[in-house]
Amino acid sequence: MSCDYLTVANSGVQKLHPYQAGKPTDELERELGISNIVKLASNENPLGLSESVKAAVQKELSELTRYPDANGYYLKQALAEKYSVDLNQITLGNGSNDLLELIARAFVSCDNEVIFAQHAFVVYPIVTQAIGASAVVVPAKNYGHDLDAMAEAVTDKTALIFIANPNNPTGTFLEQDEIKSFLAKIPDQVLVVLDEAYFEYAPSERRGNAIAWIEQFPNLIISRTFSKAYGLAGLRVGYSISNPQIADILNRVRQPFNCNALALKAAETILQDEKYLEQSIALNNAGMADLSRFFSENGLEYIPSMGNFITVNVGRSGDKVYQELLQEGVIVRPISGYGLPEHLRISIGTQAENQRFKQALIKVLDL
Repeated sequence: MSCDYLTVANSGVQKLHPYQAGKPTDELERELGISNIVKLASNENPLGLSESVKAAVQKELSELTRYPDANGYYLKQALAEKYSVDLNQITLGNGSNDLLELIARAFVSCDNEVIFAQHAFVVYPIVTQAIGASAVVVPAKNYGHDLDAMAEAVTDKTALIFIANPNNPTGTFLEQDEIKSFLAKIPDQVLVVLDEAYFEYAPSERRGNAIAWIEQFPNLIISRTFSKAYGLAGLRVGYSISNPQIADILNRVRQPFNCNALALKAAETILQDEKYLEQSIALNNAGMADLSRFFSENGLEYIPSMGNFITVNVGRSGDKVYQELLQEGVIVRPISGYGLPEHLRISIGTQAENQRFKQALIKVLDL
């Protein structure tokens, strides 16, 4: 090879490594010859696809020779009605990750700083580094966001702040008054992304309505996804809600047709399926209670979670325990890359899947 192309990539990209997603079940089957695998690694919805979405997608198949609506009008209309916002406040993305990158590309330069918390979602440092900006990582407080310290970290170079609520991978949760007080301290020119990918799993009485704050805090952007509680992870569709000027800027850099036709139809359909959402939350609550009780009974320290996953300290190398669980046909998520070397993140599964995990962990840790 005549050229080392890594050397011609921008300096931030040179230091990146590809994102490591949860191991697919078919990959583990190929590697170890194991069948009947349980995957609790990627915070997927174990309920299965909604019947209403199956029917809607089936009808849409005959139109796949045509491009989707580049503006996603009907999905935007459904979102606008649900959240009492205008269509021009909504930006659609190929999952909410797409929106996080769009926001960074549109508003952050290599001369800027981006603030996020220790143990926060790995995409924040990835998008920051990819555009050559400086990451300001604020030490966690009880595994979550220290908003006072994050506010103090703002300088004249700060362009963007990421806050995940609930946080991934720790599941910690910020109360609405904490976030609102934080926003009041942030200059208007500094954008704040409130990443609510797991919003629906938090108790309804504690979720609040941050969307209603956008008029008071025009620098606030809310991002959400259909991948988790709505069960559309494989179709990749998310959205952000912001003031119209920010949404206009995001739509200038958004790629045309970034949401495919099946994703748009599925998201529009599932948004109306309240029964499915209720079932998803109920299944998650039951599984969360079961695993929390199991960890407590076995003396394992865990982080109380408001997401659809729970993070537990296994008392030794999480990477090694992860490998040992793979031998038992159970895939979880090691999170040493998040600065938590003795922890594993466990997605909440069905009752049967959770039971398989518990049996495997008992064997691996000799509980």
